[in-house]
Amino acid sequence: MQLAIAALIALLPIINPFSTAPMFLAITEGDTEAERQEQARKAVIYMICILVAFLVGGTMIMKFFGLSLPGLRIAGGILVGGVGMRMLYPKDNAGQTRAEHLESRRKRDVSFTPLAMPSLAGPGAISVTIGLTSLAKSWLDFVSIIIGILLVAALVYATLRASTKLVKVLGVNGLHAMTKIMGFLILCVGVQFIVNGVVEVAQSPELIEGIIRAIDTAREKQLQ
Repeated sequence: MQLAIAALIALLPIINPFSTAPMFLAITEGDTEAERQEQARKAVIYMICILVAFLVGGTMIMKFFGLSLPGLRIAGGILVGGVGMRMLYPKDNAGQTRAEHLESRRKRDVSFTPLAMPSLAGPGAISVTIGLTSLAKSWLDFVSIIIGILLVAALVYATLRASTKLVKVLGVNGLHAMTKIMGFLILCVGVQFIVNGVVEVAQSPELIEGIIRAIDTAREKQLQ
């Protein structure tokens, strides 16, 4: 139980479902209540799968694909920034036929991207999950951490479900205005992800050592 509570305390502030709720409402604008509930349910399931996968084999996955956390942050920032841009400047559907519009609506699924990845199970949550592996000494410890992830998922799902009640309060015009506002904020979040990733790359010991070696090599050539 100590590990489960530790996982809950470590992951909940990083995932922060209260910051995801407005984004969830904005990107599901026009969906029915049932469609919103399905998107929320699938997003939480995807979040659980992603975090458990990185808990069990996170280090191996990162090494196998040659990934780094700064790289994940930059990729997530590009993804989130693109979502924000689409919310600020939605695609004009005036030229679409009714059949094309219905087909595009059927294919519109935001549960995995951007809800589950990178909003809920983003680079921060993944890095914390990988860090929790250092506390696990046996398979029972891994089960305890997974229980903590499930507790976080339950809170996230409850928050997303409760957020749909805001639609009745805001109305159509209010929700449309909030979509624009959230689009700008989400774009800012994406840019900040990219900035954080670039800063982490710039501060990495490997890059600093490479620059120092390059400077030393250039000086030696000048002396020769």
